[in-house]
Amino acid sequence: MDYRKIARTIRSDIVRMHFNAGASHIGSALSCVDILVGLYFSVLKINPKNPQDKNRDRFILSKGHAVSALYATLAERGFFPRSRLNDYCKNGSCLVGHSTKDAVPGVEVSTGSLGHGLAIGIGMAISAKYDRLKYRVFVLLSDGECNEGSVWESALFAGYHKLDNLVAIIDYNKIQAFGHVKEVLDLEPLKDKWKAFGWEAREIDGHSFTEIISMLKKVPFKKNKPSLIVAHTIKGKGISFMENRLEWHYKSPSREEYNLAMKELNSL
Repeated sequence: MDYRKIARTIRSDIVRMHFNAGASHIGSALSCVDILVGLYFSVLKINPKNPQDKNRDRFILSKGHAVSALYATLAERGFFPRSRLNDYCKNGSCLVGHSTKDAVPGVEVSTGSLGHGLAIGIGMAISAKYDRLKYRVFVLLSDGECNEGSVWESALFAGYHKLDNLVAIIDYNKIQAFGHVKEVLDLEPLKDKWKAFGWEAREIDGHSFTEIISMLKKVPFKKNKPSLIVAHTIKGKGISFMENRLEWHYKSPSREEYNLAMKELNSL
């Protein structure tokens, strides 16, 4: 499977969605595309024709402001027609700018108020244990989201309850709403903090499909421990003038920037 081609298509859809809607958070969406491709096209046990299968793996986009990446990935995976992406952030559309349950098939929960996704994932993981079901729960967090105390309460709880069917992935692009993470509230040593809370933790290049898929297929890393993956990524990945630029947390592309971005993506 050509993961790079899939990622390029999804990034093109994201750029088009944000340009047409004049929407923000494009940099946050672009940074997590490769992680989503690895999950949805190689790792998650899901069926687009039966999105409510009780045995399906669950995915939660805790960084719900990056939902354009999730919508585009679900469409590419066959959960709904790609033509519906044209409605993103339009008046009256169900494809709103933060992840919203039942907006389209495949969106498990409403997120965007940061710090809540991991706790929801814990509830799902515990339910699976009680019901003796084999599904796994994957939660994608942002790095800035790890400023929230609720994330660390959840991390402590998951480690204590030995939820080895739970996987948290941090999209560590190192830029959050008001600046670079290390300048706002330094998270380092990030991996060691999670290990201290009872998790088994690993680090990867969040844009290497070899590393992403190989690592995700190894979970759980250790029996009776939840798994944590720190994925080092680039905000705005794939568009040279957006990469590692704080302003693309908020900006939407102009016509000129849209044309330039699409030209870059088409040349990959």
